[in-house]
Amino acid sequence: MDFLPIFLDIREKKVIVDGGTTVAARRVERALLAGANVHVFDENLSDEFNAFLSNPKLTHHKRIVEAADFPGTIIAYGASEVEARDIILHKGAKGANVLANVADVCEYCDFITPSVVDRSPLVVAISSGGTAPVIARILRARIESILPQSYGHMAEFLGKFRDKVLSGIDKTRSRRRFWENMIDGPVGDLFLSGDVDAAEEQLKLALEDAQTGQDLSEKGEVFLVGAGPGDPDLLTFRALRLMQRADVVLYDRLVGDGILELIRRDAERIYVGKRPDHHTMIQEDISALMVRLAKEGKRVLRLKGGDPFIFGRGGEEIEMLAEHKIPFQVVPGISAASGCSTYSGIPLTHRDYAQSCIFITAHGKDGVLELDWDVLLRPNQTVAIYMGLSSLKILSEGFAEHGADPDTPAAIIDNGTRPNQRIVTGTISNLYDRATEAEFKGPSIIIIGGVVNLREKLQWFTDNQDAKFSMSLAPKDSL
Repeated sequence: MDFLPIFLDIREKKVIVDGGTTVAARRVERALLAGANVHVFDENLSDEFNAFLSNPKLTHHKRIVEAADFPGTIIAYGASEVEARDIILHKGAKGANVLANVADVCEYCDFITPSVVDRSPLVVAISSGGTAPVIARILRARIESILPQSYGHMAEFLGKFRDKVLSGIDKTRSRRRFWENMIDGPVGDLFLSGDVDAAEEQLKLALEDAQTGQDLSEKGEVFLVGAGPGDPDLLTFRALRLMQRADVVLYDRLVGDGILELIRRDAERIYVGKRPDHHTMIQEDISALMVRLAKEGKRVLRLKGGDPFIFGRGGEEIEMLAEHKIPFQVVPGISAASGCSTYSGIPLTHRDYAQSCIFITAHGKDGVLELDWDVLLRPNQTVAIYMGLSSLKILSEGFAEHGADPDTPAAIIDNGTRPNQRIVTGTISNLYDRATEAEFKGPSIIIIGGVVNLREKLQWFTDNQDAKFSMSLAPKDSL
């Protein structure tokens, strides 16, 4: 992070804007909305200033800014688009220890003016650190379209009860849960539907319950969330919402760094990583830890790569939660097979190549599984193998021993959907050698079947076979 994002209180404070351009007008408008006393310097103001000239907080100086104008100023904007004036403003601001911002001249900027979505008192500011302001404006437009004005009104409405909640609920965690339950629950629904009176009555009743000890916010629960195969863009909206509500997060190596950055900042993080033949914490201990933390009244996020119920041991974990009567929610995620195959240009099914797809894992509770080879060797079928990298030689030999055509197409996708995704393709007979040469470390998924040939037909998307090709197939918005 190159700049520290802050919201500055400039009410009744002096703000300088040098210039009469459209950019200067926007600076003046924002400063006036924030309650500042604005001094604008220019002989000729553009027509955009007509709406502000009658504002008593605006003072127009028909000259350029001078060093004597800066004392007592909190921030100064240069928006004249004249280099000589920009230099004067910058030197004057530095001499008076005033924060300065000169439009489109990064070396003269102590701060960045962000793109703003204004739902006062709710405000969203977006900045690219001055590197790509167009991206910031595009994102602002998207947020504008999905954030109704009513959310600002709701923030103002809830603010009236802030002191009552603060005095009525003494624990910080309980207060946070109270507000989350109100906003994500009936109070928020009633307010956004226009029934303000009912929303207020509901909030008052909930606060009374909290003050009389009937509040349930101290009861713990567990969120079992599928994080998908790695790309943060593949998370569901529900997953993101619960990631922001957790007090404690249990995660392993299959969860990418980009996803961990989306977790609430003050949540405790506990690594329970598992690698083949090396477990930081065995499964039974992970389940027991979830139970203990929930009984302490915490909301526990169990973040799992892929989908919790597809070789994710989610079923084992909720068995113990149910046994101890711990409330839980399960959020599905995009499976590794689906995400990785899509990002590599290998469809799992195709009318000409595969009319069925089977998911298997190479590892069971007690090691390598005895596989049902009759099922795996059916014609016109795709086989997606989870956790098979360390057993690839055994798997390749097993397919050959049970009569599979050694020229059957096969592929390994390593770190699928992530920026470091790599893919090797080959056949059952040579895939192990190619994977060994590539020095794959995992997580990886193996795909066997005629659909692998389709990757070659899709190579016109790019001239190489690295992650750029894979990501070009991803259903992402381009900026």
